[in-house]
Amino acid sequence: MDSLQLLISGLANGCVYGLIAMGFVLIYKATEAVNFAQGDMMMLGAFIALGLTNDHYMNLPFWVSVPITLLIMGAIGYAIDALILRRMAGQSQIAVVILTIALGFVARFFAGAIWGHEPQSLESPLAGLDMRFAGLFLGMDEVAVVVVTVLLTAAMYFFFARTKLGVAMQAASQNQMAAYYMGISVKRIHSLVWALAGVVAAIAGILFASKGSIDPSTGLLGIKAFAAAVIGGLGSLPGALLGGVIIGLVEPFSARYLGGDLARLMPYIILVLILVFRPHGLLSQVQSKKV
Repeated sequence: MDSLQLLISGLANGCVYGLIAMGFVLIYKATEAVNFAQGDMMMLGAFIALGLTNDHYMNLPFWVSVPITLLIMGAIGYAIDALILRRMAGQSQIAVVILTIALGFVARFFAGAIWGHEPQSLESPLAGLDMRFAGLFLGMDEVAVVVVTVLLTAAMYFFFARTKLGVAMQAASQNQMAAYYMGISVKRIHSLVWALAGVVAAIAGILFASKGSIDPSTGLLGIKAFAAAVIGGLGSLPGALLGGVIIGLVEPFSARYLGGDLARLMPYIILVLILVFRPHGLLSQVQSKKV
């Protein structure tokens, strides 16, 4: 029974990691850049929702705060690409990586300056609710994380497979020059991908803040999420979710049976093994590009 309880807790955490990892994958697929500020975007989305919702801030209803937060984070993601990253055109990938790391520091600074550095929790309707099923203790916040992640994954699959904008995003990611000649605005598509990554990060942040406390350093979860993206395959959205779930499950079981210090190290041990034996990830989507 303890193992099943650990399984449920690990699955909920893994879904959060997976959602953050999806942001990494979205941006990498579209621009071949790695956004190391993705975890900090998750943290920022959580704090924006908290600031809109909690009674000692704006005290808006939770279901009003959520769509406002998604719009704000989508706008922030769009602005990062349109106002900053476009000016980096022609620069090396390492320059873009360093820029995103710097953006993460900036996000953590502003979050601390506005909301403080003490841990806080989002006042969501699911906070404190629980149910028992077959002898298991299920927090409704953890159930919500899993359900929302499954629904969002299905929605993203439909978006990329069935909508014109989703197909255009895929086309731009596979061959930018061909997409340009087909009349697709590649720059606009890149900005929309960053906006979508911002929305996904906000959803992850809201779910995480609903089930636990947050502070500006919460953005460092992006390191684990990046490991999850690499484990699953940096070009694969399902791989991002799979990698997140693997890390989410490994953490509680290794903490239970191996001890806390080794538990913190296990996700990165798995990452090293994947890089050695399957460098492109478990669900790699390696494609040769025409030049």
